Amino acid sequence: VNMPLVRATILLQNPESDVPNIRESLRKIYKTNGLGGLWHGTSAGILKTVPQYVTAIYVKDYMERNMPPVDPESPTRNRDKLVHSAIKSSAAGVAGAA
Repeated sequence: VNMPLVRATILLQNPESDVPNIRESLRKIYKTNGLGGLWHGTSAGILKTVPQYVTAIYVKDYMERNMPPVDPESPTRNRDKLVHSAIKSSAAGVAGAA
């Protein structure tokens, strides 16, 4: 959905580009490559990011199943939940980035 904006900002970052803003960037892409040009590169982006997200979700779920649960009666349960969540998220982030 946001790919046209991503494409427009990439064009803006090009030092050789003569477009002053996102609106003009979108117009130039459309005039040069048509409607499909606004989504150019989407397939490569999907092929790159989907495996990362799938891996991260799998690792986070795995950690949730295998970590000891937080004791609801513990006086430090709020801190324990936070640490638990941080460990799961960190592991998922590292796995997804690999």
